[in-house]
Amino acid sequence: MPLRDNLKDKYPLLVLAVLCLAALYVVSSLSSIFMPVLLALVLAYVLNPLVGLLERRRVPRLLAIAVVLVGIAVLCLGAVFFFATAVQQEVASVQINLPEYADRLYGLIPHEVKVFLGIETQEKLSWQINRAVEALRGVSLDLAREAFVVVKKAFASTLSFVLTVAGYLITPVYLFYFLADLPRFRGNLMELVPERARGKVSDMAGEIDDILSAFVRGQLSVCAILAVLYSIGLFLVGIDLAVVIGSLSGILFIIPYAGTVFGIVVSMVMAFLKFHDVLHPLLCLGWFGIVQAIEGGVITPAVVGTKVGLHPVVALLALFIGGQWFGIFGMLLAVPVAAVLKVFLRSLHSWYLSSSYYRGA
Repeated sequence: MPLRDNLKDKYPLLVLAVLCLAALYVVSSLSSIFMPVLLALVLAYVLNPLVGLLERRRVPRLLAIAVVLVGIAVLCLGAVFFFATAVQQEVASVQINLPEYADRLYGLIPHEVKVFLGIETQEKLSWQINRAVEALRGVSLDLAREAFVVVKKAFASTLSFVLTVAGYLITPVYLFYFLADLPRFRGNLMELVPERARGKVSDMAGEIDDILSAFVRGQLSVCAILAVLYSIGLFLVGIDLAVVIGSLSGILFIIPYAGTVFGIVVSMVMAFLKFHDVLHPLLCLGWFGIVQAIEGGVITPAVVGTKVGLHPVVALLALFIGGQWFGIFGMLLAVPVAAVLKVFLRSLHSWYLSSSYYRGA
């Protein structure tokens, strides 16, 4: 009889586990539809502290949401305008130096490779380029026609394509409702937890929230700071596309180490092509090293803090596993997911140390 009662107590947990697995299956099967919803949920989590700050200043929540969304939209438009202007100026500079870049690249190609490609002389290289351009002109109309046919078939035969596009277009609507209902969501979820476990679950949820907020909001701030620092340093070194390379390096830092590797490789190549020496590539390498030292010693501890607290080896393993299983999306989520799992493992470790099996009771 006690065993049967014990099993009955486990029924809600079994039902909850089955429902969670079913929900994961549905989301994975309809990932193209749920991806905008997930994006809106992440953005709501990131922007909620700003809404809460305005609420504490006695601004109604709906008005606070509107103010935050409008402010973010204006900020994004300003950043896009600045970035587009900088890119336009830098591309114009690259176009001026393009013949010189081409000559230097041609000089770096081994003779055997030139023979294999049929570009032993500059005249042959120009002829190959002209032939490729003519070929592209010939196929451009065919490609456009084929692309139109594919898109037409997609719209005519699959409703999912249209729903996917519509889903991304209405992501701001999802975001608005998530921000409006986020406090109620939390309260409803906590009501589902049994009262005897509510305190423990609340503590774990608070710890997870601290970790996720430290990583998501902090990492975005770190990326923005690094983008500015990288761009300033590369601009002072004098390479072309300094703002583009610096900004992309900062943005890619959302995946740990990816932005640094990208920035070092591309900036050193651009520096070598423009100056044709060793000094300027080393200056780029040195600047990235200095910024990385500042990031690790000052920026990340001040902005993100030490709450994530993953060992570098664990972070790298999480990145590789996430990339292997889920691609780029998995790499984006690898570190925060690993940090959340660390909370559960710590709780499991504490339970094990207090268990009768461990104490031999």
